[in-house]
Amino acid sequence: MIAYHGQHDIKERYLARVRAHIAADELIHGKYWEDGKGCAVGCTIHSSQHAAYETELGIPRILARLEDGIFESMTNGRRSKQWPEQFLSAIPVGADLSLVWPQFAAWMLLDKKWGVIQFAKTVKTEKAIYDVGEAYQRVVAGNNKQIDWRTLADAAAAATAAAAARTKWREAQADKLLELLVAVPVS
Repeated sequence: MIAYHGQHDIKERYLARVRAHIAADELIHGKYWEDGKGCAVGCTIHSSQHAAYETELGIPRILARLEDGIFESMTNGRRSKQWPEQFLSAIPVGADLSLVWPQFAAWMLLDKKWGVIQFAKTVKTEKAIYDVGEAYQRVVAGNNKQIDWRTLADAAAAATAAAAARTKWREAQADKLLELLVAVPVS
């Protein structure tokens, strides 16, 4: 898939559309496209169909979903208003965007400062995060023929379930301790 199908006029048309929505203060959170207003995706394609990024813009839908998720997590303000234009502007006409998601996923999982791995509370969870992040790094390096995504997903799910069970156990412990403390007789 080639960004903007290799055509500068496609990029300029969608940038002009987004800029017009921004100038008219029609960029909103929480709705894709309604009554001429919408989110980052809605103001770009005038719908909620992330797949339209592929057909209309030559941008993988996973990047549209990422743009959408980032926009919706931002508070109202200058940065959120600039985000759709920044996103579209950053993409070079004719670029092959197929490795952007794997690069982002590896960073999101493994980065020492911002990555999910810093929140791993057990060796098992840390290994599951590392293994998935490393698999994405292998995709980026072009060495993805031996990746067993099903096994990685199962390991990540098991680690997540174990972490959730520990959280519930801690919550049960907290509830029991409060119950015991409340029941202590006052002399």
